[in-house]
Amino acid sequence: MNKKVIILCLSMCFCCGNLMAQDAQSRSSYIQAFNDYTSKGQIREGVESAIKAAPLYYKGNNYQEAFDLLRHVDQTISTSRISSDEAAALHYLVSKERLQMYIKMRRNEGARDQLNIMYNLANRSGNENVKNDFLYIKAIYHYTFGQNEKGDAVFKEMADKLTASKEYDKVEEVYKTLIANGRKSNNASMVDQSYSNYLAWKDSTNALKHADEIEALKKQIADNEATIADKDSSLSARSAVIVGICILAGALAAALVIGAIILMRYILLTRKQKNLIKLANDNNALKAKFISNISSQLEPTFQKLDKSIPEVQALLTFSDHIQTLSTLENSSDAVETEETPILPLCEELMNLIKNKVKPNVNLTVNAPKTAININKEYVSHIITHLLGNAAIYTPKGGNIWLDVKKRSPHTYQIMVSDTGCGIPEEKREDIFKPFLEIRDLTQGDGLGLPICKQMALKMNGDLNIDPQFTKGTRFVLELHV
Repeated sequence: MNKKVIILCLSMCFCCGNLMAQDAQSRSSYIQAFNDYTSKGQIREGVESAIKAAPLYYKGNNYQEAFDLLRHVDQTISTSRISSDEAAALHYLVSKERLQMYIKMRRNEGARDQLNIMYNLANRSGNENVKNDFLYIKAIYHYTFGQNEKGDAVFKEMADKLTASKEYDKVEEVYKTLIANGRKSNNASMVDQSYSNYLAWKDSTNALKHADEIEALKKQIADNEATIADKDSSLSARSAVIVGICILAGALAAALVIGAIILMRYILLTRKQKNLIKLANDNNALKAKFISNISSQLEPTFQKLDKSIPEVQALLTFSDHIQTLSTLENSSDAVETEETPILPLCEELMNLIKNKVKPNVNLTVNAPKTAININKEYVSHIITHLLGNAAIYTPKGGNIWLDVKKRSPHTYQIMVSDTGCGIPEEKREDIFKPFLEIRDLTQGDGLGLPICKQMALKMNGDLNIDPQFTKGTRFVLELHV
């Protein structure tokens, strides 16, 4: 037993020694890069290399060496021949690294001093990206030291600033970065608060985007009306010229006849365009009905075939899916809802795949003991389909979760997650679109997820993939009740 303990201790010492050696080698490489870059006058590249070396010092609690390195970097920046605003931006990066060290040491006073220095440097740099980064770092500082209200205020200031300039993608990226940093630092309160703020911001931003789209449409309508008015004015001017010529020529009656003919042609052309638009809409409706009718007419014939043949069964399933998808896309009726206890429903649906999963796959249900006003048929269909896919793609010893979470007083999210191979990012936008590729129907017709998507939309909700989940695949069914 003692020999095993000794061997274990020696192994741990050997591993730690290897890690420390790797850190020392990486640190030396970064410092060498700093010296090489600065000797060539590439100050920014040198500063970025030195900043990468600093964490490798204080990772092993060598804080003094890290502070000495950053002090040397500041001196190099001060003696370099770069503009004052660029120098301020580089000093800002160095102070930012010092702030990270004080935060790691939990020294609030030192962190606060660096924050004040960074504020002055950000303003001197004149760089909006640096100023926005300062707000972000300031928010992290407040969250780290438990000052959540101040952190929320700073973060809201930054989000409002970017939102006002309609840089919605940047705001969303900042929220996601903050959430990722909270997860990385195991700061659960920061993750929870950030995610709640993110959802609230996204709801308000969607309203702003809709307002922008409405304003854009109004502007387009106004432009079209102005164009029509210009054309009307041009037509009136031409008519006046014709009338004038006719008066000069003594042919007023002929001019009136010509004007009447032009007007009639304009009226007829307008009616023709309206009829063409109506005909196109009618044709689209007839196409959808035609596809549905074909499927319905073929079904009795398919039913007479041997269903034990995989190809026949595949045709029957394909026919049923086409009818379902066509009905969903062309129906304008509101779906009926009822108060449904969500936990028993989730447990019942999870039990359906117990005999379909691979060995040692863990099945977990997390749902509140409450009733939700939903369309039970649609929700059951969507969850059953998603769980069935998860059972297929989750390997031995994997995990499948079915979670239900309340995101706001009227919004619930039902999430189906697995630890399978995941879906490539380039294919995620197309999995909800039907008929994109020719498929072997015995391997699936590709209509399952498009049908689930249409059902979600019919319930005034949506179905998407969570891009933040990287352990496999997570589908999120969002319902507004």
